[in-house]
Amino acid sequence: MTDLPDPKDVLPHRDPFLFIDEVLELVPGESARARWTLRPDTPFLAGHFPGEPIMPGVIIVEALAQTGALAALSTDDGKGKLALFAGVDKCRFKRPVRPGDVLEFETRVTRVRGPIGEAEAVAKVGDEVACQAILKFAIVDRDQVGAS
Repeated sequence: MTDLPDPKDVLPHRDPFLFIDEVLELVPGESARARWTLRPDTPFLAGHFPGEPIMPGVIIVEALAQTGALAALSTDDGKGKLALFAGVDKCRFKRPVRPGDVLEFETRVTRVRGPIGEAEAVAKVGDEVACQAILKFAIVDRDQVGAS
């Protein structure tokens, strides 16, 4: 695919909960690669941890999920739907991520059965792995997640 989308054109996420600046590669329904720079003024860094800012691991996993959602929601069947977490397996954190680090996220869908799928995901800073995990997801219609 030569024309890469703006993440906001595919994902429902918005600031302050959009953790992708740029889509680097996209094969709809199969894989995605994206980039995000952890800026020193990112709000959660003020409390995690004062004087020693480190990106929370759960946010790295969320960014990986957003990257996977790019692949899943870029298909004709995925347009207008939501990708929800169904589980996280074999998650490992290998290095801290600090302000100024540029993260590259890669996800590859490995299995889909109906609306449920699984993807291998890795986050890197340069050549170093920061996090890797198996992500499980569900693709649902937006009206399935209505407010009660």
